[in-house]
Amino acid sequence: MKKGRFSKDEMEFIEAKAEVLSPEQIASHLDRDPDSVKEWIGKNIGFSNKQKKEALVANELKEKPYYRELDKQFTPEELEMFEFHFKKMWSQFKDDVFHTEEMQIIDTIKLEILMNRILKSQHESQTQIQTFATLVSQEKAVDKDQRDMDYIMQLERQIAVLRAGLETLSKDYKDLQARKATMLKDLKGTREQRIKAIEDSKQTFASLVKQIATDETFRTGIGIEMEKMRLAMENEKERLSEYTTYEDGKVDQPFLTPETLKGEDDD
Repeated sequence: MKKGRFSKDEMEFIEAKAEVLSPEQIASHLDRDPDSVKEWIGKNIGFSNKQKKEALVANELKEKPYYRELDKQFTPEELEMFEFHFKKMWSQFKDDVFHTEEMQIIDTIKLEILMNRILKSQHESQTQIQTFATLVSQEKAVDKDQRDMDYIMQLERQIAVLRAGLETLSKDYKDLQARKATMLKDLKGTREQRIKAIEDSKQTFASLVKQIATDETFRTGIGIEMEKMRLAMENEKERLSEYTTYEDGKVDQPFLTPETLKGEDDD
């Protein structure tokens, strides 16, 4: 790791990337101590509110019980990518995240990391195929009587295995991509429904009257609910107007009004 004062090129890089990369990512790129990068940014540029909030989210993530499992599941590089996506998505939702939504975010990021693993494996396989293909071509360029046919067949078998593996990786990638798209759609739908419910709860009296006047289905639904409430009230009024024997042996009407008052001859 480099020591000493930052060079002009390093300072220009930090200044250009401070808004898009974390101090840790900048430090990794420059092979510098993250604390020294943070200190330079704090003194010369200053952290924006967005950066401060994302840093807070990243720190809170590390305090969560499931972070220990993430640390076991992913490499340091993958974990850094996980933290990047987590704080970006959390900030996108403006810190308004329910626990179920948080778990959806975690699963979505896990799928993204698994997709990245597949792409890396594909790249490695393609590189190996090219290397083996070059070796095959070189061996075939040799005079027939000097060619090592067993060597060529061995390389071609390895190429065939790698190509079959590429097909499997491509299928796995498409499956993960579809699952990720579904999960993002579900997350978006869940939030939209919740936000709509919140917005509906803010309905004013004037907007309610307008909806009753213009929405026949809504108006009919309210009418049915009101009639149910009226019938329930009448039934309860009738029940409470009947004579009731109390624990002390007295008999009386719980609900006594001029309309429910019974005469001595009434049952």
